[in-house]
Formats: sequence, structure tokens, C-alpha cells
Amino acid sequence: MLSRTAQIRLVSSHPEVYDPCDDSFALVDALLADRANLLEHHPSICMEVGCGSGYVIASLALMLGKESSDCYFIATDINPHAVGVTRKTMEAHGCHADLVTTDIASGLEKRLAGLVDVMVVNPPYVPTPEYEVGQFGIASAWAGGENGRSVIDKILPVADKLLSDKGWLYLVTLTANNPSEICLQMMKKGYASRIVLQRSTDEESLHIIKLWRNLDTQLEVC
Repeated sequence: MLSRTAQIRLVSSHPEVYDPCDDSFALVDALLADRANLLEHHPSICMEVGCGSGYVIASLALMLGKESSDCYFIATDINPHAVGVTRKTMEAHGCHADLVTTDIASGLEKRLAGLVDVMVVNPPYVPTPEYEVGQFGIASAWAGGENGRSVIDKILPVADKLLSDKGWLYLVTLTANNPSEICLQMMKKGYASRIVLQRSTDEESLHIIKLWRNLDTQLEVC
């Protein structure tokens, strides 16, 4: 039976690229738990913002399988080393995605506006001093600024522009990021939401939020 998630032994690495860890595994587990819905969703475009090692986007491509043969995959990262590593990871798993070195989706907004059906994001969410945000290399993978929200708060409006009418966003957050406040913020933009997975580790409490456009947002708020 073909694996539905990327195999760690086939995931490429680099000293300046964040290796798959608890947050990566939690996001992939959340996607896997929602796989039946993803298959019924029939996404035309799947996008990862901050692809790192490529573990998540490769896993998404694998779990959608042959049903996604006409699906377009694209991934971005501000770290050029991450883009190179993701390319190797995708190739090792027999998958393909267009890979772009850019900050969130800079330069892609017009091309992808209103077209992305599934977006996955494991953002820099660790509370850090603001000056650490956006630094080159591996630090860009975790430095989230005050309350860990600096990068998340930049990603959310971009996601709002790129997601299609049926678009889904899967977002990794920490308790310190105030997931409920994120959900309420997006509700004001017309999104429903729910926490699809919660996981506590020795170091952090993770919440994977799923957000989608919904006129009845008051019915689904995490």
C-alpha cells in the first residue's frame, strides 16, 4: 500500500532549514484526519506558505493521490535553502509542485487571487523579540515576534485574498497565539472555523485551525 504521508527517510535536509517536528507532524495528522473531506473537496490548487523541508506539501500531495492528478501544487518560502530542500523532498516522493522563494506570497497575489482551494501554513509562531522576525535562514522558521503573531497576522489577509470561494486554510498555532482571537478576527471577514486537532508536547500546546468562507459563521467558531 502506498504511503499517504511523506517518509522521513526521504525528506531532504539542510542546516539552515527547519526539519519536520511536532508541529509538522500535527499539521499532517490534521490533514490526514480530514482526508475524506479533502478528497470530496476536489481542490484544483493546493498551496503551502512556508514549505520548509517539504514534508507537509509532499504529504498533502500523497494523501490526495491519483484523485489529485489534475491538481496544481505550489509552495513558497522566504528561505531559498528551504525551496531547494522541498524540491528534493518532492522529487524523492515522486511528486511535483511549483516552488517560489518569496515572503508569504509576494508577487503571486494577482496570479492566484481567489483561486486557492486548500492552503496549509505552519507559520513562525514562537513568541520572540520583534527584531528576530524575518531573519535569514532557519530562524525565519520560528521567530513570530510579540505573542508569536507578527507573521501570522501578515499571512491571514494574504490568505483571504488568495482563497477561492470554497477555499480552506489549515493553520498551526500555539496557545500563546490566542487561537480563539484569530478565529474571531477571521469571522469578521466571513470565515467559519474549528480546531481540527489539539496536541500538547513537552514544550508547547498546538492547535490546528481550519478556516473556510461561510455565511453562517456564527455556527462555527473555534
